[in-house]
Parts: sequence; C-alpha cells; structure tokens
Amino acid sequence: MTDQQLIETTKSFVKTSLKDAEGGHDWFHTLRVYNNAMLISKNENVNLLVIQLGALLHDIADSKFHNGDETLGPKLAREFLFKHNVDSLMIEHVVNIIKHISFKGGNEKQAFKSLELDVVQDADRLDAIGAIGVARCFNYGGFKNRALFDPNIKPNLNMSKAEYKSSTAPTINHFYEKLLLLKDRMNTKTGKQIADKRHQFMLLYLEQFYAEWDGLK
Repeated sequence: MTDQQLIETTKSFVKTSLKDAEGGHDWFHTLRVYNNAMLISKNENVNLLVIQLGALLHDIADSKFHNGDETLGPKLAREFLFKHNVDSLMIEHVVNIIKHISFKGGNEKQAFKSLELDVVQDADRLDAIGAIGVARCFNYGGFKNRALFDPNIKPNLNMSKAEYKSSTAPTINHFYEKLLLLKDRMNTKTGKQIADKRHQFMLLYLEQFYAEWDGLK
C-alpha cells in the first residue's frame, strides 16, 4: 500500500467511525485539522506521513464522548495502523500524538514531545479558536445542555485536570478557561500567526456578546 492509499483508507475509516459524532468533533473537524496541519507543515522540517495520520486519527474516540476513557482513541488508532502494516515506530509516534494532543486543563507537563506533535497540536488548537471555534464551543455547550452565560458563575482559571473534565460551567466561561489561552500555547510560527488573528476575532465577539447581553447594542 502506498502512502497515498494509506491516507485515503484512513480518511474512509475516520469518516465511518465519526458518522454520528457531535458536530464539533465530527469528520469535518478532523478534515479541518488535517488541512491546518498540511498548511503548517509547509514551513516545518517534519515527517509528513506521521502528521497526516496523527491529524486524521487524533479524535477517533474523543474521551469526552466515551465516559472519559483516554485509552480508547490510542487503542483504536494502533489497531487500525497495525492492520494496515504501518511501521511499528511510526505507529508509536502517531499513538503518542493522539495521547498528548489535547488541552486537558490543570498544569500538567506534556510527557511526549516531537515536531510532528507540535504541528498536529497547533492544527487542532486552531480549530478551537476563531469563528469556527466559537461555533464549536456553543455547539458543544448545547449538546451538554449548558447555560450560555451566567454572570454569577465566574471562570475558574485554576482547575485541576479532573475539575476541567467534569466542569458544567456556562459556555462563555470556556473562552477564559481554554480558548483565550491557546494563542500563547502555539508551537509553530505559522500556528502563532494564524492564532493571533483568530484570537482577536474572539475578543471582538465577546465584546459584542456582553454589549448585547446588557442591552447596549
């Protein structure tokens, strides 16, 4: 199987696996992350196949939708790649990307590092901010039946990983607890440039949101 055939097979596998996924974590999210990763990779000296596979498989079983199980996604990815005779070292690299890509709250140190992870992580984080990031945030909040905003519930900027995962706070709080933090956590030059523009959009969005909330506009 050629690299291109493997990529096409992986795309089909992910499309099928995510056909009933929540709208912010569906195939189109994966495709956007893949496209972001391809864009960022143009300016990085990286293994493109590792990045392609990591981007396509990064959300194959997001723990948020599997009772918090963080082992299922890496397990499914490993089984898929092994089935298609991918080199064992490449499988381990891709699995490590999947294990370490997510923002989990708290102040945990990232235990695995690679340039390929940097690229895929930036690509995923870019889809969490800007116009699409705002849409995804409210879509997930609706999926979890969360309030849009409650002035009496302040963002918690010092959550542990467990608190972050179990939070039921209003959707607007998530901007402060995650989305607005991502600009300064980008790894690559290209990622940082794109993130800055999307960050500014979110600030303008919040300004308009609060003005409308208070009946000022």
